[in-house]
Amino acid sequence: MKEGIAKPQSRQIHVLSLPHFNIKLPAMVIRLFQLLAIAMIAIGATAFAQPRDIPSSREQVMLSYSPLVKQVSPAVVNIYTKRLVTTRINPFGGDPFFEQFFGRSFGGSLNRQQIESSLGTGVIVDAKGVLVTNAHVIKGAQEISVVLTDGREYDAELSLMDEQSDLAVLRIDTKGEKLPYARLNPSENLEVGDIVLAIGNPFGVGQTVTSGIVSALARSSLDINDFNFFIQTDAAINPGNSGGPLVAMDGSVVGINTAIYSRSGGSLGIGFAIPSEMVATVIAAEKSGADNASIMRPWLGISGQAVTSDIAESLGFDVPHGVLVSKIHAASPARKAGLKVGDVIISLNGRKIHDLAEMKFRLATVPIGEKADLKILRKDEEKTITVKAMGPPDNPPHNKETLEDAYLMTGAIIGNLNPRVAVELGLDSEREGVVVVSIEPNSSAGRLIRVGDIIVAANQNEVKDIGDLKKQLKKAEKQGVFDIVIERYGHQSRILIR
Repeated sequence: MKEGIAKPQSRQIHVLSLPHFNIKLPAMVIRLFQLLAIAMIAIGATAFAQPRDIPSSREQVMLSYSPLVKQVSPAVVNIYTKRLVTTRINPFGGDPFFEQFFGRSFGGSLNRQQIESSLGTGVIVDAKGVLVTNAHVIKGAQEISVVLTDGREYDAELSLMDEQSDLAVLRIDTKGEKLPYARLNPSENLEVGDIVLAIGNPFGVGQTVTSGIVSALARSSLDINDFNFFIQTDAAINPGNSGGPLVAMDGSVVGINTAIYSRSGGSLGIGFAIPSEMVATVIAAEKSGADNASIMRPWLGISGQAVTSDIAESLGFDVPHGVLVSKIHAASPARKAGLKVGDVIISLNGRKIHDLAEMKFRLATVPIGEKADLKILRKDEEKTITVKAMGPPDNPPHNKETLEDAYLMTGAIIGNLNPRVAVELGLDSEREGVVVVSIEPNSSAGRLIRVGDIIVAANQNEVKDIGDLKKQLKKAEKQGVFDIVIERYGHQSRILIR
């Protein structure tokens, strides 16, 4: 017996002996029994002689994954990228003779450029050559090559990269040739315990299929992308699987494999996939002509907290779920629809809301301009309000400006904080004031502040807009004293330089 193959058990037929009775039966009855016996023998022979066939039902598919793999794998591609990396090296670095006399900085440094290659996986979602992968697979790539399972190779171009969701859309020129593609299906149809397949190119060994189950849904306790809402599976996912499909038993793609929990770099049976609903929104944005900077998602303009067990008890909930609204922006579409502070949002478009991460994800899958139904609980009474999905308003105008000759803030690009800027930087949309949008390389500002820092005060004067900050920086340069208060990650700190 070969290892891993179970030998079939022998079939034993037991004949029951009956007592002999001298009873004469009518000829017609005897003939009937003879016909029945012949029919049973014929049925049995047919059953044993029946050839193996491709499973045609869900129950039959459970016997083999081969039909699913044949259906989906042609649409799964290997992605190879090349990027030019510049590193700084010191020709005398590490030499103890020179270091003892001249220090480690002796000899200066040289720039060395080298080509860095990486690999990943993608899945074709349109016969015309549209495919999806992870943003981190192709980020910074100068060259992208796509290789199909049949050996065909194409150069691919990045059409849209959405780092918020860690998804990217590539396009390849097929010269009119139709490519095999996979269809997306809502991950909402999944249940914990359902069997799924992961297809990818782990460690560059070639296309590999692994199987497992859905370990959990709506995983939100991670920090992988801005939405933190994932399908968890124990199907083996390893480096190189990133961007590959998570496949349900009907042959549809229900997620894009994106990360693993591992201490060694290999699979420990804890993998995470981006739900297909988010994938569909990114594909739709690409087809509508959105670029990397213009992809926009709905904004509610509220702040809140997850309903804890204590809050649930006070509200009369059997199980903690929902989001308790604590703040509402003046321009919030939810405010216009009737939402109030103290309301508890318990579902969105019929989908139960468990926490803030789930609400953010559910809202992000609603197209701009369409309407979403929010079911809320207000003073023991359930109500439904309809909110029109809109992007964050760019009001007041952000007026981004690069600071020049601005004392120790030279090189900082600042802007007035408004909902759109706050969303871009991952800040509370309720905040106002001046925020650091970016910092020029090797500038003096980079030594003191970071992107996302909110300038609260300067020279002990409140900073409300860019004009206030520039005025105080000029004053600081004359006095020779740099004194600002910044807010970072919700904590304020003071920088004082005399």
